[in-house]
Amino acid sequence: MRFLFFLSFCVVFFSCGKPRYFRALTKPEAEVLKATAKQFKQDGNYRVLILTNYGNLVVQLYNETPLHRDNFIAKVKAGFYDSLLFHRVINNFMIQGGDPTSKNAAAGDRLGSGSAPGDRIAAEFRTGQDIYHKRGALAAARDNNPEKASSNCQFYIVQRPAWRASQLDSTIAQRNLSLNETQKKLYTSQGGTPHLDGAYTVFGELVSGFEVLDKIAATKTTQADRPLEDVRMKMFVITEPKKSK
Repeated sequence: MRFLFFLSFCVVFFSCGKPRYFRALTKPEAEVLKATAKQFKQDGNYRVLILTNYGNLVVQLYNETPLHRDNFIAKVKAGFYDSLLFHRVINNFMIQGGDPTSKNAAAGDRLGSGSAPGDRIAAEFRTGQDIYHKRGALAAARDNNPEKASSNCQFYIVQRPAWRASQLDSTIAQRNLSLNETQKKLYTSQGGTPHLDGAYTVFGELVSGFEVLDKIAATKTTQADRPLEDVRMKMFVITEPKKSK
């Protein structure tokens, strides 16, 4: 019986002799992972559980943006995001994280310029496939490079709630935006940030935890938009496409 229990444990937590995750899980982490994974089918999509001290989020990555998807998943699996901060939070706009220098940052440190080793990620704009900056959109941050290539680690989640039609019309006029009917319906029904479409790559979306998104967005911040209370993240892949034999 003991041998069978040990064998079952290995099957669940190990693959090809390697741990399933980048480090040993705490008991609470293991319980949340197990419970959350049960809520989603293994359907050919990557989903990532983001644990925070404000609650938990689940994001689904788009297969239409393979460069960003693969880069993000590789970093999650390597533990890159473990204990990093959501370092930039603006209510009614978005929450941003993924700066590696935030892991050990002291209170008051200015954050946002850090990156992972390697090059930027080439832009993958997919507005032609109706992938927009809707509320809950997972998108890549970037600097002002002319190619609009993405940071290889920093990301944000759009939090802006639904627009009133008059608000949206005013923003369209002020920013000289060109929105189609799909975008207008999306932003007035769900919310989002239309002025970012075609400028930053959206590579996934929030599928669970919108109340946590709003809670984080509402936290008190410094003048530099850093939360006064650190909002730390831990990430784990909970679903992924089955590998073809």
